[in-house]
Amino acid sequence: MRRKVSPAFLFLFLSVFLFASFSLYFSSCNPIYASTEISFPSVNLTAISKIPGYSSSSSSLAIKEDVNYLTRHVASIQDSSGVKSVSVLLPDWEVLLIVLPESTPPATASITGNDFLCLYPNNETSPARFSGVLPSTNQTTFKCGLPKRNRRRLPFLSPVLIRSGEEFLVSSPPPEPMMRWTRLAYESFTTENDVVLFVKGLNHRQGINLSPKELTCVFIDETSNNAVRTAVTSSIQEVFRCERPDLTSFGYGGVGNGLNKRIKVSLEIRHQGESSFMMPSVAYYIPWRKLEIERPKALLCASTMVFDVAKFLREWVMYHSRIGVEKFVLYDNDSDDDLMKVIKELNQEGYNIETFFWIWPKTQEAGFSHASLYAKDSCTWMMYLDVDEFVFAPSWVTSLQPSPDDPMLRSLLPKTQWWSDPRPIGQVSIRCNEFGPSNQTTHPLEGVTQGYTCRRKEDNRHKSIVLLEAIEHSLLNAIHHFKLKEGYRTKPVSLEVAVVNHYKYQAWSEFKVKFRRRVSAYVVDWTKGLNPLSKDRAPGLGFEAVEPSGWEQKFCEVQDGRLKLLAQRWFEKQTMAGSKMAWQI
Repeated sequence: MRRKVSPAFLFLFLSVFLFASFSLYFSSCNPIYASTEISFPSVNLTAISKIPGYSSSSSSLAIKEDVNYLTRHVASIQDSSGVKSVSVLLPDWEVLLIVLPESTPPATASITGNDFLCLYPNNETSPARFSGVLPSTNQTTFKCGLPKRNRRRLPFLSPVLIRSGEEFLVSSPPPEPMMRWTRLAYESFTTENDVVLFVKGLNHRQGINLSPKELTCVFIDETSNNAVRTAVTSSIQEVFRCERPDLTSFGYGGVGNGLNKRIKVSLEIRHQGESSFMMPSVAYYIPWRKLEIERPKALLCASTMVFDVAKFLREWVMYHSRIGVEKFVLYDNDSDDDLMKVIKELNQEGYNIETFFWIWPKTQEAGFSHASLYAKDSCTWMMYLDVDEFVFAPSWVTSLQPSPDDPMLRSLLPKTQWWSDPRPIGQVSIRCNEFGPSNQTTHPLEGVTQGYTCRRKEDNRHKSIVLLEAIEHSLLNAIHHFKLKEGYRTKPVSLEVAVVNHYKYQAWSEFKVKFRRRVSAYVVDWTKGLNPLSKDRAPGLGFEAVEPSGWEQKFCEVQDGRLKLLAQRWFEKQTMAGSKMAWQI
């Protein structure tokens, strides 16, 4: 006999079914993620030809992401009441806003970090910090945080840059999705013979690169949306070299005739049997111009990428200037300390320091490649060395006070003219000794050369001085050394001749900053549990910035105070407050 289903049970079953169905539907429309570590959804990228679908409006991207989102009529960056900008989502939920040139002067005048806010589509705001001005395009940049509630909804929509306290009217169209830093053409440099484009997200792994045959450089006139394509001649790491474009169709008549239009440059990727797609881009083509006045070249320069190194810089510059470095080229990776103040003071004291604002995260190799081009007109040899690294030669121990005529670092360079050598030296490689905390619990005020005097026994890695003319066309580099043109060779230097004192494992208060983010594109950040045996990591250290027990005594196998004594002889001064090192005064 059949049992009858009671009305109460049927009502309960239908209620549960309808509740589950509606929950599933709304969760698919409004995905909420409990974790802040999310994977980005796949993106359907569409190509631009003349360029269909490409708009020259201030909020447009070269590539549109094929995504659906709830339309919300909020202020867009096209509104006159906001500062026109484009947004890029960076690591650690930072948002980079690049102000567009068409922004009116009142919108960008008197910029300070406290004057602006990022307004998001859900009406949340976060403070916008002025970062700097991009040298290649003269565009102002800001950074702000992405509020937590906005991290849970895809796609991540662009904020509007507004003045603090400004009345801002809701309007349409809705905001664009932010460009992703994981896939972006971000910088370009024009040489006499070609255009070098820097792109994140194509060549992900060291040594594995897309073939140039799969790529095309595209130069886009933002006024007419016309495009000119050229061949890619090299594809290595984040560096892509393109043939120079013929821009006569844009109304550009060549060098000297001027180019008033903004020409965006990007890469088009063509996989065999698949449709092509274009990389999103914030990079612009700047025509090459010959220097009107030839500047004398420095024989030896030093270049590095820096972040918040103001308290270390004076010691590093004064020491290396004394041993033969004539010019310093610093790539500022968005420092937020007194770096520019210290550089200004050093330049006023007679040192030659040039800075290049390089806001792009985890791009050390690309930055070094850029520096090899940027400094080629002013430097012959370039030493790539970090601010916690000091070159030292044991033979200098007896030197009282070196004069500008003393060879010092120059003694490491080839003594014969490189163009007359059948296989000339194009690079000098110097090995590194790694120093430990040496019982320091805070940053030593007298400087790293004075405070850290105990090191590991075995040397690790090396740094290089490279002849810029000898660098191979691809600009390939890794761990501060470059691939050289065919015919050039690298000269290794023994520890008895010269060594780099690398003050790597400093007092914990300084060392823990390394957990923030590694600068190399191909080195895993220390907070990630990948490649735990990498030589970049501190042996025995975990994945969190937690001070190990006995940190101040670690990595101490050999007492080595040679550079300490040498620096005291050269730089110690007597003052009313007692003995001080020159960089303390």
